[in-house]
Amino acid sequence: MTDLPVPLPRLPVALLRRLLPRAERDEVLADIRVEYVEIAAAEGLATAKRWLWRQALGSAPALLGWNWWRGWTGFEPQANAYRPGGPMLKSWITDARYAARRLRARPTYTILSILTLALGIGGTTAVFGIARPLLFDPLPYANAKEVVTFWMPGWWNEEEFMYFRGRIPGFQAVGMHRSGDLTMRAGDGPTRLLPGRIVSAELFDVLGAHPLLGRVFRQGDDVDGAEPVAVISYGLWQELGGSASIIGRRITLDGMPRTVIGVMPRGFWFPDPSIRIWTTRPLDPQGRNGSWELVGRLAPGQTLATMQPNLDRFVSMIHERFQYGPKGDKTKEAKFTPIRERLLGKMQPAVVATFVAMGLILLIACANVAALMLGQVEGRASELAVRSALGASRGRLTQQLVVEALLVGVGAAVVGAALAAAGFRILAEALPLGAWSSSTGFDWTMFAVALLIAIFAVLLVVLVPTTSLWRGDLRGSISSARTSGIQGRGGRLERGLVVAEVALAMLIVSGAALLVRSVSKLYAINPGIETKGVAVVDVMSSREMTSVQRRQKIEEALAALDTLPGVQSSAAAMKLPLRGGGDSFNVVIEGHASDESVFTYYRVVTSDYFRTLGIKLRDGRLFDNSDQPADSGGSVIINETFAKKHFPGENPIGRRLTGGFSGTWQVIGVVANVAEGALTDDEEATSYYLAGQAPMFEHQASIVVRTSRANAASVLEDARRTVNRVAPAFAIQETTTMSRILDEAVGPARQMMMLLTLLSALAMVLGAIGIYGVISHFAARRKRDWAIRVALGLPTSRVIRQIVSQGAALVAVGVVIGVLGTIALARLLTSFLFGVGTVDPISFAAASAVLLLIGVVAAFIPARRASTVDPALVLREQ
Repeated sequence: MTDLPVPLPRLPVALLRRLLPRAERDEVLADIRVEYVEIAAAEGLATAKRWLWRQALGSAPALLGWNWWRGWTGFEPQANAYRPGGPMLKSWITDARYAARRLRARPTYTILSILTLALGIGGTTAVFGIARPLLFDPLPYANAKEVVTFWMPGWWNEEEFMYFRGRIPGFQAVGMHRSGDLTMRAGDGPTRLLPGRIVSAELFDVLGAHPLLGRVFRQGDDVDGAEPVAVISYGLWQELGGSASIIGRRITLDGMPRTVIGVMPRGFWFPDPSIRIWTTRPLDPQGRNGSWELVGRLAPGQTLATMQPNLDRFVSMIHERFQYGPKGDKTKEAKFTPIRERLLGKMQPAVVATFVAMGLILLIACANVAALMLGQVEGRASELAVRSALGASRGRLTQQLVVEALLVGVGAAVVGAALAAAGFRILAEALPLGAWSSSTGFDWTMFAVALLIAIFAVLLVVLVPTTSLWRGDLRGSISSARTSGIQGRGGRLERGLVVAEVALAMLIVSGAALLVRSVSKLYAINPGIETKGVAVVDVMSSREMTSVQRRQKIEEALAALDTLPGVQSSAAAMKLPLRGGGDSFNVVIEGHASDESVFTYYRVVTSDYFRTLGIKLRDGRLFDNSDQPADSGGSVIINETFAKKHFPGENPIGRRLTGGFSGTWQVIGVVANVAEGALTDDEEATSYYLAGQAPMFEHQASIVVRTSRANAASVLEDARRTVNRVAPAFAIQETTTMSRILDEAVGPARQMMMLLTLLSALAMVLGAIGIYGVISHFAARRKRDWAIRVALGLPTSRVIRQIVSQGAALVAVGVVIGVLGTIALARLLTSFLFGVGTVDPISFAAASAVLLLIGVVAAFIPARRASTVDPALVLREQ
């Protein structure tokens, strides 16, 4: 057989050599050589090669299947028994089966490890699912990278836009948009509100947004005489039937027929996901209603970094054409902002801070499971030592630990994904996401994310026991076991894990303490109104209604509301306190220079407005029946800031104002300052006009109802039904309470405080478990030592004190490291803080005290147990 006329082909022989079992390999290949030579001699070399290839390829599937089955089941003929260095697949499968048996045999350890990791994995997965569309997914606009927004959003007006239209330097196109909610009513049903935006014809072109059906706005859609048109969202199109015939159909909005010219694709939104419809209206070159936002697409070759010269030129053009007062001066603090930062920037700090907090929870969970696994390794010290003495390498033992950790990780991934799915919506609503909370959704990709996070987590976990394994003396463990673990391994690693857990928990707890302090200071601000016991119904009327008709319907609704059980008074206003400034004009005080105008916010209210909201009268009187509707002029009430700033040292009662609304207005009263804008805004001059004398609400109004019921929310449903019955032409935007409006005015800090407080509680529980476990191991390793000392006369109180002091020292070190980390990371919370610095001693002291207390309690339990052990029993066991 050694003298072949030609050598065997290498490739088919190599394939067979790789697939054949080791024990039968030489015998089978020898038979193949014999037959190959015979075929080559009888039929030629080419035929022999084809035969050999058929044998190799034909037998490959069966041999692969046999190898797989052998590796999966562990079955192997005695003549081919497994030995080190054999197939990798079998070694991993064997280890997986062994690890599964070990985990089943230790259900407490298994369940605790899986649940601990699952908490961190589930939370991190859920936050990632929320953060992905907000921070990572591309915006639904083709031109998003070239689109920027202008400074002072909500302050631009039509006069400015029409003057600069098409000639703003550095831009290919500039559009604008503002709030434009509409009402729609079908048949005799209640009027429905459609959240919308009024936009200029260029807006969709600026964004690079293309419709699913029809077209978007084009030049000429926002000029006098243009046909009223609308572009609707995909969701509204589905609600209207989802038919392509919607294009060209007229729908009545605000009492005006509008032609639907386009449907936007699924997933499109601007400027937030709540908007259902976009409309245009004729733009007025003299319009000075400053409520628009400007959005521009940079010209080719321009970037945000190169736009400064163009910005300077534009500011110069503004300065030459327009005059501004102290407020609303667009020549100051001019800058362009990327559209993503403008639309999503307010939510980024909250999402990032939550993501970091969840990541810290995951790391604490990893530390806990690592400590549990380290305890398992210590418990198996004798077993590992014996296996090492019999020839098992450290790499082989490490592989078993990795496989066990991976099994725990897979279980934690499944449970964590389930927790993420169950808590996803709760977390989305807990974050200050506004309209975006309803746009986020949990999908199947989150299970893959959970698995990836779990693999990352278990790799962190397994580092600790494998480090202990590689650094320890395995064979020396047999002798140390005889001394009951006095020389037990892992003490320093365990203590390091506790310090890390406490430091991570300190980051979360101190962050929550900062927010608690900040929110308490916000709630300490006096808004100038009584928020308790007041229900709110926000309504919107059709634009086809006249001001008189709106006022009459609102008065009818107020009269009907006053008859409801428990209602003490009701009123209406164009805008409520704590809901943002805006709606301002300049007035002239009679007796002052005619060119000396005074800036003031203005509010149009009904006569019972001040009594219903509990606004205090400081001087003069409030509106009453003597203030009758008039064609021009009437009575006005001003706030204390107005009086102090513009009537210093004199009585403002009886003085007259002109400007703003037409006619002359006599000051009849001074009321306390109210937070008309944001809760933390500086006090501004504000004037209040009586509905009927001043033009009644343009389109929207807020009805407030003071009730004697303990819970103001209990009157909301009755109020809604009453308004729908009396004024069916009004669409109800929202029903809420003034207490909730105050909560919203406090801002996202309140929601972040609640969320971080819950996460702090979870972190402290996990930290307490970690401290308890480590101190328990510490006490157990030194059980024989404690028994000898107690037998020699050491008081049990000293045993408790020594063990507790170990835990307290670890917590103290962790707290110090955590404080340093908090100082470094507190900038994530800067946008939520008010009246509190990122380095706040009170917050840090409170967080430190809580963690120290928890650490001492967690350490006391095993210390108490160790002190009650009978020395005689312990020594007899040894």
